[in-house]
Amino acid sequence: MSRGQNKAQSPMKAKTSRAEALTVKKKFITKSDVFAWLIMLPAIVLFAFFVWEPLLESVRLSLYSARGVELQEFVGLKNYISVLHNVSFKAAFANTFKYIGWSLIIGFVVPIILAIFISETVRGKSFFRIAVYFPNMIPGMAVSLLWVYFFKPGETGVLNILLSKIGIGPHVWLNNAAWVIPLIIIAMTWKSAGSTSLIYMAGISGINPEYYEAAAIDGAGVFQRIFHITLPCILELGKTMLILQVIAVFQILYEPLVLTNGGPNNASLSIMLLVYRYAFRDYNYPCAAALSVIICIVLIALSGLYMKLTKKKED
Repeated sequence: MSRGQNKAQSPMKAKTSRAEALTVKKKFITKSDVFAWLIMLPAIVLFAFFVWEPLLESVRLSLYSARGVELQEFVGLKNYISVLHNVSFKAAFANTFKYIGWSLIIGFVVPIILAIFISETVRGKSFFRIAVYFPNMIPGMAVSLLWVYFFKPGETGVLNILLSKIGIGPHVWLNNAAWVIPLIIIAMTWKSAGSTSLIYMAGISGINPEYYEAAAIDGAGVFQRIFHITLPCILELGKTMLILQVIAVFQILYEPLVLTNGGPNNASLSIMLLVYRYAFRDYNYPCAAALSVIICIVLIALSGLYMKLTKKKED
């Protein structure tokens, strides 16, 4: 065989070997994919049964009139129109954004301050970590009942007892429409700030220590380190936590339910509490389903915003 023939056949052999390798690789990937899907199958079935099936059923229920949970006749968007024109919906929608606003003023700042304080502490870091996380281990309903007694009006409320020691008279805290939402946000922050602080502390611990060493050499103080190194380095983490907090606060339910039941005069009524009232007080399940679908659409939009903000620049 001539040298030219060898050169002609060598590319053919290379292509054949490459094709065989790709075939083997495809077979391997296919088997691996089947095994992976088998592992995920129980979780997918449970997710479909407990999430997608109720969601689709809620969409279906929102388009019908019903007696209890028994569907009567198709009414189209009538339930959505009824919900949107309800005076309570306007109050609940406005209050929900008030909750979000106050949570960004109080609940978003406090975990960052706690995380920076603990990170800058030289001694007792473990104790402070346990101390700030401890309220998060208490069930949410128990925390709400605890704050009910703390803000109780009259001379028997814990806060009023403490204020009486310095000569301040009793106040009706949760019955004050101007203060009820900030006070509920304070109760929420007391419970959940610890877990968020641990996330920020993890982010701070990942900052390159050479930055702090260079700052120390330049004679930077504590506040200069915080404002010029710590805060800029956790900025991206802060954006992610902000969107997650907005999504979580948008679904606030048991705090206003237990503390005020939406009062006074719907001043603390949240949109999720309105769903609860439709379903379990008025037994109007179609309107409850319609409002749930509206909430789902809003949360999908917020989740899309979250995905956009957390998307990597190279993508």
